[in-house]
Amino acid sequence: MTVALMWEARAVDGKGPELLEWVHAQVLAAEPVRREVLRAPQDRVLVLTWWDAPFDADLPELPEPADHLISRAVHRWRFESVEVAPEP
Repeated sequence: MTVALMWEARAVDGKGPELLEWVHAQVLAAEPVRREVLRAPQDRVLVLTWWDAPFDADLPELPEPADHLISRAVHRWRFESVEVAPEP
């Protein structure tokens, strides 16, 4: 089964680049099948990791950044893969 973990944070105004650097410096205790880092307006940073594991597996996640970097608590969600569309 493929499980995707989603981690999303909103930086304090103007701290988006610093939050992005912080994310890139994080090392997980195990390597996911895939890891993708995205950014969006309002200094948001999103990290998706894919794991070959049961849905309720104990998987390493990114921690909370320091308070001076984020404007609110990190949002986290766990998803189970249902379908993968073939690439065009």
